[in-house]
Amino acid sequence: MSGGAKKIRIMLADDHSVVRQGFRRILETQPDMEIVGEASNGREAVQLAAELKPDLVVMDVAMPELNGIEATRRLSEASDRTRVLALSMHKDAVYVREILRAGARGYLLKDAFDSDLVSAVRAVARGEGYLSPAVSEAVLADYRQHVTDPIDLLSSREREVLQMIAEGKTNKEIAGVLNLSVYTVDAHRSRIMEKLNLHSTGELVRFAVRKGLID
Repeated sequence: MSGGAKKIRIMLADDHSVVRQGFRRILETQPDMEIVGEASNGREAVQLAAELKPDLVVMDVAMPELNGIEATRRLSEASDRTRVLALSMHKDAVYVREILRAGARGYLLKDAFDSDLVSAVRAVARGEGYLSPAVSEAVLADYRQHVTDPIDLLSSREREVLQMIAEGKTNKEIAGVLNLSVYTVDAHRSRIMEKLNLHSTGELVRFAVRKGLID
């Protein structure tokens, strides 16, 4: 580390002083890091960060008075300069999702190795994201569960009707091809629009193009 290089200015926010001392010990031995302050709850963390303007806050998710998720949200709104690395005992995806949505750039389990803490701090300080390997799988599973593609809401027949609408066929033409009544095709069209929250034929066409149903 060259003499002129700037150290990463870190603030620790955790309601257990033993935990803070442990983190301080690990991080202060790094030549590129310095601890500029400590907070024992979320409210204190927000106030102190406003004064100290650290590069990074190591933020416990579960703290009294104001939890780490809410503190992270307030920090993110107040300044995009200060990055947050969340710390938790929990592998549950719901904690991870909520604090990442609040603005944290990384999520580390408290039982991680010292070297993981150091890597996570450096990654987040550089503007990268960091997830403990043990939570990555939970996050991916959670993501797969929560992100549904709107097209999955349509039945096979509805997707077929959508494609023909997008190809410019009229209800009457579609009815002829599928051997349905015009009334049934119209009902399909209404249900497709309702399910996809689209309000015109033009929007249906654009949706179909985006989903690769037509060129």
